[in-house]
Amino acid sequence: METNAMDLNELLSKCSDTILTESLELMSRANLKHYEYGGAEQTRKKISKLLELTHQSVEEKNLIPMINYIEKMAKQRFLSGFELQEVQTAFNVLEECIWKQILRAIPPSGQGDALALISSVLGSGKDTLARTYVSLASEKPAEMLEN
Repeated sequence: METNAMDLNELLSKCSDTILTESLELMSRANLKHYEYGGAEQTRKKISKLLELTHQSVEEKNLIPMINYIEKMAKQRFLSGFELQEVQTAFNVLEECIWKQILRAIPPSGQGDALALISSVLGSGKDTLARTYVSLASEKPAEMLEN
């Protein structure tokens, strides 16, 4: 897996602009209220940060920076009125675009490990996101959730 992780690390370095561009295209077609309201530049910053943390997690084999960031980000998005599905879509779009690059650039013998590693990294982020949202929602009084 060491060789494949290096291949994936290199891919994330070389293809980051393509991954970001494709992710932003998909996000713009998803009709996500808060991302549209924030504008293209804000969406670019958010997806770029998520891609940066994904690359860092792969390179360092460490999920802690991703998890710490997602906990803070989830609280901010929750309090700003983002629906869980909106933020989850950003993860899914990024994952799809990275997968496409993996299937294009990494030899078939290394694709399984690379796909598994990306799924693990982004899966930890999605899990943290969901748990944080559920925790925050359970803390709000019921009448606040109805609005």
